[in-house]
Parts: sequence; C-alpha cells; structure tokens
Amino acid sequence: MEVARDSTDTAPSTYDRYQELRDFDESKSGVKGLFDSGLAKIPRIFIQPAEEIARDRSKSGDIGLQIPIIDLKNLTTNRPGIVAQVLEAAGEVSFFQVVNHGIPESILEGAFKVKAEYYEREGKRRVKFSCNFDLYKSRHAQWRDTLFCLMEPEPLDPQELPLALASTLLELLSEALGLRPDYLVNMDCAKGHALLYHYYPACPEPDLTVGTASHSDPDFLTILLQDEIGGLQVYYQDQWVDVPPVAGALVVNIGDLLQLISNDIFESVEHRVLSKDVGPRLSIACFFTLYDDPASKVYGPIKELLSEDRPALYREITLGEFMTHYNSEGLDGQTALAPFRLPG
Repeated sequence: MEVARDSTDTAPSTYDRYQELRDFDESKSGVKGLFDSGLAKIPRIFIQPAEEIARDRSKSGDIGLQIPIIDLKNLTTNRPGIVAQVLEAAGEVSFFQVVNHGIPESILEGAFKVKAEYYEREGKRRVKFSCNFDLYKSRHAQWRDTLFCLMEPEPLDPQELPLALASTLLELLSEALGLRPDYLVNMDCAKGHALLYHYYPACPEPDLTVGTASHSDPDFLTILLQDEIGGLQVYYQDQWVDVPPVAGALVVNIGDLLQLISNDIFESVEHRVLSKDVGPRLSIACFFTLYDDPASKVYGPIKELLSEDRPALYREITLGEFMTHYNSEGLDGQTALAPFRLPG
C-alpha cells in the first residue's frame, strides 16, 4: 500500500482522498504502522489546511496561566478549602490536576502496558482498536491510535480504575454548586465509563498535523493520565496553553454534559494534543458517562440551580441524542452543545 506517498506530488484534480482514507483504514495498521514503516513524510490525509496551521500559530503564546494543581491529601480536615479550590479551577479554567488522589503510582505506571488487540471501526465490541473515530468525517486525520475499552456496567478490573476518585471529585463539584455531596453521583454521572488508551508515535512532520484536534469531551468528567512527553494544550482566553505533565498527577477536565446540567456554571473547554517528533506519547483517558442504553436517560439543567435570574439555558436531552450528534460531527473544534441551547 502506497498510502505514505508525498501528498504534494499528486495534482488536486487526480487526488482521491476517500480512497486514501480507505486504503489506510483497511490496512488496520494505524499511525503506528506508518511510523514503523520508516516514512519520511506524512500522508496527505493527515495534513492540516494551511489556514488552520496559520491560525493556530497566531493563538499560541505564553499568557502566564498555571494549570491549577489540587492536593487531596488533607480532604478530610480541609474539605471546605478544597471545595473552594475545585470551584475556582472548574469555573475558571475547567482543567486542573490532582495529586495525592489515592491511586498508587505502580498502578499508574503499569496502566501504559496495555496493548491494542482488535482493529474495528464499526460494531459493538467492548474492546476495540482504531485510528480516529471520525476518520471519514474530519477535514484531516490525526496522528493518533486509540484502544477503546467500555467498562460499563462492570469494569474489567475495579481495583485499577479511578472510580473512587471520580466519586470524590463529583462530590466536591456538587458541593461547589451548592448541592448535596451525593447529588451528581445520584444522577449517575459516574455510573458509566470507558477507558481510551491513546498512542501518538513520533511524527516526521509534526508541524503539518495534530495528535488530537481541538475538541471538548462528550461526558460529565474526564480523568486523564499522561506520560512525560507532553503536548496536551487547553484553549484559554484565546490562547493555547500547555498542560505540563506533573509526576503522579492526574488531569481532570469538565465535559459537555456537566456544562449542560450545571447550566454553564461549569463549562467544558476546548483542548488538543500537538504532534511531536519524539515519542511515542501515551495517555489514558477515563470518560464518565453512560454508554449502555443511553436513550433511556434524560438530562437537563439541574432545577435547584435555576431561578428567575438564571433560567435554563438548555433543553432536556437524552444521552443517545447527544452522542449521535457528537459522533456525526467529529472533532471539528465546535461545541457539541450548540444545537441543544435554548433561544434567547
């Protein structure tokens, strides 16, 4: 397969992008296979449009933002103080890192040893491997392979998942909203979850593509373990800001669904992963939302948060309706909540 040909050698009138996508997808090799082949130039399907590259470069700079780091060590004795930190971090940046979270470092280090076994784009396997879930929808492919593991309703290994941490964080977020500590947990915000193992090989032309395009997460909460390579960025005040790796820390970010039910008190935020000429970069994201039978669950702005001065900003939706829209759009840098926002 000659999918790795120099994209600039093919005239636009004869270039068949869909065929190149199919050839790449049907090879079932992912970007790791491309890297292992020793290619010097990335295939055309991965190249960002020149205008996107120029726009992104104009929005990259140092604005002095430090991603908040919240220490959970003294949660029992300093719960109000930590709730205040969570409220500030979740309400301002929507991204923060937690340390002393109770998950042993040996488990965090061992998590990266999981390997992909199945390449599949469609179907209902609970464990599947693919390159770009939106490969045929995005304007350009992203330099990333993913192993998707659906853990609901029973996790594969409950001792090695951050479920207790998710419950703790949701309790703190509930209190930050002025609700009972168990409010978000009782809404099943931590009931369903999936693990996404992302693999980013070193890229021969990192300035022409991205590891993961700009997006917000389609869930209530994401807990991410990243390695020391770095590359994760969050979009804040019209600038891309690095989320630097911190030893032993887990990255936490607000998802679209928590933005919806909090009625914009908490907001999900665009983030991306840069391609690098070193690697591979590895990360593991735990997405908390219901995946089995999502059509039966309805969510809307929490009524206790509404008032005459703060009316509902979104209509009630099913998770199935939301995910259908999200998957149809792919990672396009646009908020997936727009179609569900009420007029006014």
